[in-house]
Amino acid sequence: MASLKKSFFIKARDYVHAGEAAIHIQNLLKSMHWDPALIRRIAVCCYEGEMNVVMHGGDGHLLMDLDRGVLSLEISDDGPGIADIELAMQPGYSTASDEQREMGFGAGMGLPNMKKNADDIAIESRLDKGTRVRMRFYLTTGG
Repeated sequence: MASLKKSFFIKARDYVHAGEAAIHIQNLLKSMHWDPALIRRIAVCCYEGEMNVVMHGGDGHLLMDLDRGVLSLEISDDGPGIADIELAMQPGYSTASDEQREMGFGAGMGLPNMKKNADDIAIESRLDKGTRVRMRFYLTTGG
């Protein structure tokens, strides 16, 4: 399989376009006939990562790299960073604003869902410097 790379810009506070990268990647993998359960896991991680950037980060990027049966996602932003990654990984912990909660976001499941659905995950964050989440998914051959 040849290598395939995609890059998506994520605009902070742009709730209208949030999730478009996840949809694009999901449709791409469907067209390649990957396992639907695996596609769902990848789409969940893309969407949760995008929403974290939109809600909490500054502008950011989602990079997808598919090479030799491994799909890698890297989601990064130039936002305020995560003060306590261990705390942020706890289900239900949220720093969402009241406005974000009124829109239906902020359940505190973004990072826990990403950890649950990725085969590997690594999170790097520095206060006032931003956050980078790297995930890998080991793909099976298409249909």
